[in-house]
Amino acid sequence: MTSAPTESAPVDTTAFPSGFLWGAATAAYQIEGAVDVDGRTPSIWDTFSRTPGRTAGGDTGDRATEHYLRYRQDVRLMSELGLGAYRFSVSWTRVQPTGRGPVVERGMDFYRRLVDELLEHGIQPAVTLYHWDLPQDLEDLGGWPVRTTAERFADYAALVADALGDRVGIWTTLNEPWCSAFLGYGSGVHAPGRADWTAALRAAHHLNLGHGLAVDALRAALPAGARIAVSLNLHEVRPLTESAADREAARRIDAVGNRVFTGPMLNGAYPDDLLADTAHLVDWRALVQDGDLAAIARPIDLLGVNYYTPTVTSALPPGQAPDPATAGDAGHGDGEQSPFAGCADVLFHRAPGRRTDMGWPIDPTGLTDLLLRIHREHPGLPVMVTENGAAFDDRLTPEGTVHDPQRIDYLRGHLDAVRRAIAAGADVRGYFLWSLMDNFEWAHGYGKRFGLYYVDYATQSRIPKDSARWYAEVIRAGAVPDQRG
Repeated sequence: MTSAPTESAPVDTTAFPSGFLWGAATAAYQIEGAVDVDGRTPSIWDTFSRTPGRTAGGDTGDRATEHYLRYRQDVRLMSELGLGAYRFSVSWTRVQPTGRGPVVERGMDFYRRLVDELLEHGIQPAVTLYHWDLPQDLEDLGGWPVRTTAERFADYAALVADALGDRVGIWTTLNEPWCSAFLGYGSGVHAPGRADWTAALRAAHHLNLGHGLAVDALRAALPAGARIAVSLNLHEVRPLTESAADREAARRIDAVGNRVFTGPMLNGAYPDDLLADTAHLVDWRALVQDGDLAAIARPIDLLGVNYYTPTVTSALPPGQAPDPATAGDAGHGDGEQSPFAGCADVLFHRAPGRRTDMGWPIDPTGLTDLLLRIHREHPGLPVMVTENGAAFDDRLTPEGTVHDPQRIDYLRGHLDAVRRAIAAGADVRGYFLWSLMDNFEWAHGYGKRFGLYYVDYATQSRIPKDSARWYAEVIRAGAVPDQRG
């Protein structure tokens, strides 16, 4: 924590606390490729991306960036950046192809090799157990809307912990369960592509339960010093105006966008207003069984926060029918219905001003506000920013360079937002930039580039963007350079 300024020793307001962890993040299906190698079987994203019309240009993760083959090269890039940690996810179907049964050692050996390579370069491995790639076999049995998937996830967590727990100190159960539940089962713009609000709410509960059961499984398998987390893409929800109707719209989105996870995970209960808002969609008394809430609320050591843009909402004007295109637009892609279950009459707005190539408004103040909210509502819970970054229309010059001043400006603003939150008391322990390299951007295919390294997908060459050099300097200095830096 930075100390208060004094006349004799002014604080460097650009500096981060000693020991702050600097990292970058990726996800298995987005980078690994080798989807049918060493026993790996299809996940829901293999199936979804191969379904015509589901992804831009019909792109799939079949090849991705060939990280499965090129991981040593990629770790060298991380080392050149000076990363203190690398956050990656394990492909469930690579190590347990059907989501049940024993480990396929050929698949697990890849992660053993990756972890060893990271440690040899002085980089902490940070494992995410689930980044959206449910085994298709489990989806065929009902997927996250059914309870047994949570139980299978805990079994899988134990298998990975047994294999890697002696060398990995940071473990994340789920990445963005809101996307898994509400984009996958609510609007259908993500795998498995189902548009059913009831299924989405059931999936949310079983993701919560899977998280809690996995925490227990990890505690049983890991050394005492291991840190266990969950990464949530919490929405910084803002009403368009201060009218009572717009504030009510923001409350409803906060309930089904944030507190559906933070309530049971961090407070041991679903919020009463969420239960009332969605009672017409799901019978919560039947869904939440005895012992579920105690299991979900198992203590964690860190909360991961993923942030890209704020969510601005308003109420539907009286007499106006819901417009699916507007109701579904919350910075997460447009669907036939809103991913926010029960909120078809809530409108979403994109603020004027600069935007990323995803169309998302650039507003670092949302990150500061979000971190300070967590600090107020959950004091004593350490936080890491586990995803933050931006896609821009990066181009390779004839000289073989990539100039991305917009990304540097985005990162500068958001790192300053983190520093401001720390100065105001938030216990933020680290920052993981999304993403290490350009990759398969889910339903957007290969058209959106978030990486510090430009990937020429034809040759699989990695070219450092200007932002990679800039981020390396931030890591080296432990501070954000001023505008002249």
